[in-house]
Amino acid sequence: MSNPAAGEHHFVHRIGWLRAAVLGANDGILSTASLIVGVAAATPDRSSILIAGVAGLVAGAMSMAAGEYVSVSSQADTEKADLETERLALLEAPEEELEELAQIYMARGVEPTTARAVATQLSAHDALAAHARDELGISEVVNAQPVQAALTSAASFAAGAAMPLAAAAIAPIPHVLPVVAITTLISLALLGGSSAKAGGAGIWKAAARVTFWGSLAMAATAGIGALFGAMI
Repeated sequence: MSNPAAGEHHFVHRIGWLRAAVLGANDGILSTASLIVGVAAATPDRSSILIAGVAGLVAGAMSMAAGEYVSVSSQADTEKADLETERLALLEAPEEELEELAQIYMARGVEPTTARAVATQLSAHDALAAHARDELGISEVVNAQPVQAALTSAASFAAGAAMPLAAAAIAPIPHVLPVVAITTLISLALLGGSSAKAGGAGIWKAAARVTFWGSLAMAATAGIGALFGAMI
């Protein structure tokens, strides 16, 4: 007899890198495309357009890496502090901590005798891990990885930014703006759909969401670029 659970596929183990990768790629595509579109609307000079795009790629990738590292490091520091507090509590008041763990299981619907038995067995195996997982919500699946998040964000930002930049480099000057805009919307739709699929969510809704906001951002920067281009 087959085990139904054997065919289950979960996606929570992808949260750490998927969030950073999607955020970085989305920002790379959209911010660089918006910058290129804004400059292209202000001036037809290809050199100015490409310089702005390359500068946006480099600055954005470094900014994403630094921001992710600082943010996730802060999360990691908080997790470490909570774990140290819990470790000391287990040393100073093991019985109270055992009862606290049992109460957590009882609150989830486990019968009191069973809850205390489970708490006792888990505490005997690894009390700190049990409290980290069930009291603090910290596990190996979702714990903070600052370096991984920083590198993933920087690489994905650069990869995303390369798409509108390549479009600007090869498109005829009179058509740079529409070519970059179309390339960007297609890239955003593919990114939204593929990231939704990787995370087990609805593809079309995710694709529509990112293309809507992408269109809005590029329209705003194109308008500002055209306005300042006309003034200059």
